[in-house]
Amino acid sequence: MSDITSEYQGKATMEKITSLAKRRGFVFQSSEIYGGQNGAWDYGPLGIELKNRIAQAWWKEMTQLHDDIVGLDAAILMHPRTWEASGHVENFTDPLVDCKKCKTRFRADQIPPENLAAKKCPECGGELTGIRKFNLMFKTHIGPAEDSASIIYLRPETAQGIYVNYKNIIQSNRMKIPFGIAQIGKAFRNEIVTKNFIFRTCEFEQMEMQFFVKPGTDVEWFNEWKKRRWAYYEKLGVKMDSLRWHQHGADELAHYAKDAYDIEYLFPMGWRELEGVHNRSNYDLSRHTQYSGKDLQYIDQDNNNERYIPFIIETSAGLTRTLLMILCDAYDEEKVAGKGDGGTEGSGDDWRTVLRFHPVVAPTTVAILPLMKKDGLAEIAQDIRNELKEDFATGYDQAGAIGRRYRRQDEAGTPYCVTVDYETKDNGTVTLRFRDSMEQIRVPRADLAERLRKEIKAYKRIK
Repeated sequence: MSDITSEYQGKATMEKITSLAKRRGFVFQSSEIYGGQNGAWDYGPLGIELKNRIAQAWWKEMTQLHDDIVGLDAAILMHPRTWEASGHVENFTDPLVDCKKCKTRFRADQIPPENLAAKKCPECGGELTGIRKFNLMFKTHIGPAEDSASIIYLRPETAQGIYVNYKNIIQSNRMKIPFGIAQIGKAFRNEIVTKNFIFRTCEFEQMEMQFFVKPGTDVEWFNEWKKRRWAYYEKLGVKMDSLRWHQHGADELAHYAKDAYDIEYLFPMGWRELEGVHNRSNYDLSRHTQYSGKDLQYIDQDNNNERYIPFIIETSAGLTRTLLMILCDAYDEEKVAGKGDGGTEGSGDDWRTVLRFHPVVAPTTVAILPLMKKDGLAEIAQDIRNELKEDFATGYDQAGAIGRRYRRQDEAGTPYCVTVDYETKDNGTVTLRFRDSMEQIRVPRADLAERLRKEIKAYKRIK
């Protein structure tokens, strides 16, 4: 890659991530032909596969691997009283300031304190307005009349759908405390500032789990879920030195929180929140009891019908933000001259761009590549793809030199390539090529599927 300067070789910058995302069909600007819609993005063929696999990995981790957690898909539109009870109508605001000169809008808590004190714009030096509160909820109307009685909100978080259904789930599924409810779904926030690609957007998806526990056991469960969520990222192959914990101070705690920690990731723009683990106390269920008039106490039939309002331990991660983290974490640029792939990409300072996705989340698990389009090799390659596609996400590419095709698959994050050549016709073996090491081995076609399963299960990131 001749355009990579020595200063930036190997580094994931937001410019590189954004460019790669569009070029390879991960993420596009929404409504781009009309100039784009600020704060909204579309996920292309590779992007939706990556997003779905991240969601599937999280869902498996939370539900399939935990006997005490069940799933839910609550509606986006909820009764307006829900958001009064949750505190969003009153408290879901950002402090907003504008520059009178350059018209740039800022969140006051993200401006250097010295600029805020002097009312001086950090961009142009112009005068800033005073701080005013800005509610982040999108408001719309339901029904034929647009009046105060028809106001409804697009949900700003998925958690409230879990809280208002918690009694339904106890009764229908005979759940006993401690237990959790998991949900993946869309949420909407009228963000003041949308920047850094898909990090902060107006429309996004959340992966949340609310764990209901007996009061007095909440601290123990809070610490347990901190351990579990940290271990999950290690399981996904994330570079753990790019993660850290941040505890919310007294001035940062949300109105509902007893304690809160964020898992932060070192994005190209610095340390930013990736996932929150919160002890929400019994605030939410108490408020919904108050506003709905319904008794949301848990009745412990195993303990003399003891009644109490459960405490809630929440784990909350943005799906789209996790996708950005995975892209940034996987991005690598590597000098490959003289190593791997038979030197097919030339000599000298030859670099490759590679996304080192864990195979569990990679958009394409294995790409099938016929060495030549002729002599029946393409037909054999298609047959092999048909054999594998039931169990693996497969790709196919027959255009160009084999080395260039390997590079294209590296850039898309494909962990394994299978090359069909003339030896395949002679002895029934194929070349299995590994993305991370560029190692190539011969594998009998009949053993290919089982070999791939073993490699995926044993996968360890080497860089």
